[in-house]
Amino acid sequence: MIKRLFYCPLIPIDKLMKFKKLTDRSNFELAPYVKDYLERHKYHEIKMYMGCDSQTKNGSTTYATTLVFHVSSTGCHVIYKKEVVPEIKDIWNRLWKECEKSVEVALYLREHGIEIDTIDLDYNIDPTKKSNKLVKAAVGYVTGFGFKARYKPELLPGVYAADNIAN
Repeated sequence: MIKRLFYCPLIPIDKLMKFKKLTDRSNFELAPYVKDYLERHKYHEIKMYMGCDSQTKNGSTTYATTLVFHVSSTGCHVIYKKEVVPEIKDIWNRLWKECEKSVEVALYLREHGIEIDTIDLDYNIDPTKKSNKLVKAAVGYVTGFGFKARYKPELLPGVYAADNIAN
């Protein structure tokens, strides 16, 4: 089962997917929130973008995973999950974990009958950027699960939101 690849079976899945709004710091369970949000805005065209970014400082690494709801022409609504782990010193492992976290949440939503539009990857095709080395592998990983992947220099709302939260 896919679930066992990404979740520890000893930890209830509901505990793993607690998100917050930018305007309200209370935690909520992701799937019911997304379903309710989509129902309340069912007469609007909504696209959902998943993204993750990380920042390492002071002996810890902070990951911010975001789900951005782009609501027609009215703007965006952002929810997020922020996790602080012991410092991940290896840049490749830290960056790859960003991809894994986005896919993990997208798969969780899929298990609950919700499909996101795109996973935005904080990797750049510019060969002078370190993340360039991960673009092909990450795109293959994301598309292998049936999701669309985007990367820099495209406009990436999921990543830009995550960047502001992680930093």
